[in-house]
Amino acid sequence: MRFLKNLFVELCPKCNKVLETHHSNPIKSIIIKSCPDQHYQKEFHPALETYIESNKLL
Repeated sequence: MRFLKNLFVELCPKCNKVLETHHSNPIKSIIIKSCPDQHYQKEFHPALETYIESNKLL
């Protein structure tokens, strides 16, 4: 069962921590996931049907 759980968990490519979803906008249905250390951010835009990934410089 652990293998199945790991299929759906998204990790930061830099530090391998689990991405957190706490900046989402429910009205626009945009889902924003970010690294707890602010290294990486991933946004899903359903109107465009695409992901936008960005690395943050500290």
